Amino acid sequence: MNTFKQRCLPAFFLLFFTAVAFSQEKFTLSGTISDNSSNETLIGANVYIKETETVAATNQYGFFSISLPAGTYTVEISYVSFGTITETITLNQNVRKNFQLSSSSEELQEVVITANQQKANIRTPEMSVNKLSVQEIKKMPVVMGEVDVLKSILTLPGVTNAGEGASGFNVRGGAADQNLILLDEATIFNSSHLFGFFSVFNADAIKDLKLYKGGIPARYGGRLSSVLDIYQKEGNSNEFHMTGGIGAISSRILAEGPIVKERGSFLIGGRASYAHLFMKLAGEENSAYFYDLNTKLSYKLNDNNNLYLSGYFGRDLLEISDSFNNIYGNAVVNLRWNHLFSEKLFANMSLIYSDYYYGLELDFVGLNWDSGIKNYNFKYDLKHYLSDKFKLNYGLNTIYYDFNPGTIEPSGEDSDINPDQLDKKYAFEPAIYIDAEQQLTENLTVSYGLRYSMFYRLGAQDMNIYANNQAVVFNDDLKIYEKATPIDTKHYGSGDVIADFNNLEPRVGIAYKLNDEQSVKASYNRMAQYLHLITNTSSPTPLDVWAPSDDYLKPQTLDQYAVGYFRNFKDAAYSLETEVYYKKIKNRLDYIDGANLIANDAIEQVVLPGKARSYGLEVLFRKNTGKLTGWISYTLSRTEQQTPGRTPNELGINNGDWYFAGYDKTHNLSVTGSYELNPKWSFGAIFALQSGQAVTYPNGYYQYGDVVVPSFGARNMDRNPAYHHLDVSATYTPKPEKKKGWQGEWVFSIYNLYNRMNAASITFRQNEDTGANEAVRLSIFGVIPSVTYNFKF
Repeated sequence: MNTFKQRCLPAFFLLFFTAVAFSQEKFTLSGTISDNSSNETLIGANVYIKETETVAATNQYGFFSISLPAGTYTVEISYVSFGTITETITLNQNVRKNFQLSSSSEELQEVVITANQQKANIRTPEMSVNKLSVQEIKKMPVVMGEVDVLKSILTLPGVTNAGEGASGFNVRGGAADQNLILLDEATIFNSSHLFGFFSVFNADAIKDLKLYKGGIPARYGGRLSSVLDIYQKEGNSNEFHMTGGIGAISSRILAEGPIVKERGSFLIGGRASYAHLFMKLAGEENSAYFYDLNTKLSYKLNDNNNLYLSGYFGRDLLEISDSFNNIYGNAVVNLRWNHLFSEKLFANMSLIYSDYYYGLELDFVGLNWDSGIKNYNFKYDLKHYLSDKFKLNYGLNTIYYDFNPGTIEPSGEDSDINPDQLDKKYAFEPAIYIDAEQQLTENLTVSYGLRYSMFYRLGAQDMNIYANNQAVVFNDDLKIYEKATPIDTKHYGSGDVIADFNNLEPRVGIAYKLNDEQSVKASYNRMAQYLHLITNTSSPTPLDVWAPSDDYLKPQTLDQYAVGYFRNFKDAAYSLETEVYYKKIKNRLDYIDGANLIANDAIEQVVLPGKARSYGLEVLFRKNTGKLTGWISYTLSRTEQQTPGRTPNELGINNGDWYFAGYDKTHNLSVTGSYELNPKWSFGAIFALQSGQAVTYPNGYYQYGDVVVPSFGARNMDRNPAYHHLDVSATYTPKPEKKKGWQGEWVFSIYNLYNRMNAASITFRQNEDTGANEAVRLSIFGVIPSVTYNFKF
């Protein structure tokens, strides 16, 4: 391993200095691209040089840089749903020029923009990446009229969830805790409101969304399956505007405007649900509601320096008969500084605080419970535009974790509960990375990178010591796994290193352009994950506890391979993306039968390390232009897990055989479409069809006295019924020509049009009247109509 490190790092530095030498004879065109009406920078806007067919895209802050030989060039600037700017620029010195695009609804311009966007996808080695614009998301039918960012990504290939009303999502057979969810670079640990009915992301405040399923750049780390990178708007620095919506069970409002015109802006938005108020009026003792707040301040110090302060705060509250209160939610703050060292070197420094809190009040037992996870993150990222054919990203990222598994307090003087504090846990995760994108020939482009991550499990804590270093033992007589009894404990003081790990995480991608309309791509990436979500459900719940790696909970590692074919048709009016992938995971935790996860201060006693694998085929076909647009996505996949015995005498979990993971979905089909009838009326529809969730049904029963006890066979050998539904929506804009003052629209939607009663779960019981065994289906949603009024001024 050391030899590998010694060879890798000098190779990157050699490439760096070689590229610098070649770039010195060229001149650079650089600048930012923004929205003319708001000064909002545009992420992923295209810069196309006709003479050299060079394509560049703006970064997360709207900046671009292209180095070219001296000469005169035709430059096209474009972005989806905006007009195209074409300028002739002479490069005989470095040129810094900012461009502003105007929003356009002319169909011809949209065709040109879409074509340029798809050509960029053909050329770059980026694959296994999906992007959705906020305009696309807002056209989709949703539950109860609330636009939902997370529900929208379920229409993409390789993405599923555990069913209706389930929080989290699964990517290419990965568990929900293997997704890194970022809002303005800050980690979101729980992405759902109301236990999965809504996401925490207010679509009015969102600027850009990008989902990485594979080929993940080296700047990202800490999770295995995917990265969902979401950026908030910066706010309008030209004039004040408000946007909002009034729905059946929730409403939202967002305000934005200049602090200093054309230099500084603010954005503040909030959402709240109020269905619980009607429940109270109807005499219902139970209620559930949420509220959240998005905010951002942006200020341009000068042409080379920008400051951003962004935050999010959200809470969910569940009350049951005044005896059970549950509060949970996220809070994040991020202070960022963008600095332009030169026309070729862009830097971003971030200081980030993230806090996920979970609180529980049980008045009937006199108990208050608090738990959560906090992290403090410092990031410094640099992007080096060395030439038109060579770009470098490099930087560092450090995270300090503070885990609180549980604080127990009596809720009153008459409570019998004794105060207790489960051992707090601390960890430190630093990483450095370097990433390169290089065009080797006219048709061949590669990206390659290396991330070196480290993890230190820190004290203060008393750690259990077990015989043979095994926290789980196998009972040979009963053929079951049991908790081991500690033989001793070892005290670690504050800051002492309890365990440490490090991993080299190489990434590589390659794109070969067959012609201007088609290409083939391949990628490989290795990832390491040092955090574990302790849960016994297929969908995350607020009560789940995050735990750091240590001597018993080893870090998870992943190797993923993917190959794809990409094709545009009829000048990118249609596009096709197909990929096959294979991924394998080491040290995936599996739970012994009868594992108790709640308030367990020795979680290592109920888990065993296993492995997982997933493989599949993904197809995405898009119609990009015309009145009817949309896409069809299909995934054929398999996801399995295995935990063999540690010795020949041990049976392992499920007798050591491979079994379907709880989130395995063999077939996943989604059809998404939107149709613009005229400027006043537009329509949308989504049809979703998935294989049923893998579950374990009883395979027999035996009687113990008067009680009938079910017996179970192999894990997850059965499936719930297939999951499918059709959602439709219609949007009516009374005055589409009105661009100033009050502008409103009505959104009518029907979720689950044909009232499919999908099974959230199936339970088995004995009928009290007949004594017969029966299966009972639990369904959450039937048909749900809704009306929402959206406005802006």
